[in-house]
Amino acid sequence: MAYAYDSENIFAKILRGEIPNDTVLESEHTLAFRDIHPQAPEHVLVIPKGPYVTHDHFANEASDAEIVDFTRTYGRVCDLLGVSPGDGGGGFRSIANAGQDGVQEVPHFHMHILGGRPLGRMLQPG
Repeated sequence: MAYAYDSENIFAKILRGEIPNDTVLESEHTLAFRDIHPQAPEHVLVIPKGPYVTHDHFANEASDAEIVDFTRTYGRVCDLLGVSPGDGGGGFRSIANAGQDGVQEVPHFHMHILGGRPLGRMLQPG
């Protein structure tokens, strides 16, 4: 499947340094920064530096090095935020929206890490 990447999306501009961000952690292939409209006490976005639109796009087309770097950086961010249950944190929610039905607002793959308080159910039955 072919994905059309919009190089003018806000995350692409952040990656190019055109828009500032509150960086939490940066690695060779990944950038993690605080959400400008946090929905929890801890709300960080983790994005690959490559031009990937959705998680499936990233999973299918990113290099092994990009995938490993993204995954390890994601884990380090959870540790830095103190939300990892394995390290005594209270836990967190991980969200990646994809496409119109998933209500994806920025067409650049990103994972939300939300924590720091009980978050309730993700989806309501019905």
